Amino acid sequence: MREIFEIQRPDQLKALGHPLRLRVLETLGADEADVLTNRELANRLGVDPGHLHFHVRMLLNAGLIELAERSGGREKPYRAVARHVRVAPELIATGAANDAREAMLDQVRQGWSEFASTGAFRSAQLNVRLDPEEVRALFREFVQRAAELEDESKDPLLVTFFSHPPPSASEAA
Repeated sequence: MREIFEIQRPDQLKALGHPLRLRVLETLGADEADVLTNRELANRLGVDPGHLHFHVRMLLNAGLIELAERSGGREKPYRAVARHVRVAPELIATGAANDAREAMLDQVRQGWSEFASTGAFRSAQLNVRLDPEEVRALFREFVQRAAELEDESKDPLLVTFFSHPPPSASEAA
């Protein structure tokens, strides 16, 4: 399994535009040993295997997951092609990343709803004066450092980054 897979095509980005597909990718990328069939994925995610099959096929066709070798059983096993996925900057600039961003926002909302009361949801917001490229460099540094520190014995955490200009006062009201 590669460490990072860079999304270069709109169809790959579109495959990330649904929260369930993001969960499939996270589940398969959580551990290099995770090679799961559609039914095993459905059981882990608590969804119907028939419903999940469409989403798995979309990830497979986009090249974000692949068929894996595994002895025994009739069902096809799948694995992630990389532990982490990033979107090529030129693809982001086209606006094609909007579905993926919306899916990320949905996961943030779900995380807040499920974990805010337990203290397991952490957030921070900074107002900084940095060049956007400097912020992207900080994101890359964080991803690299997190990969270095990753410990398979720990429970997974979902870390989501956003950067944007602050909304104007009239839009925020």
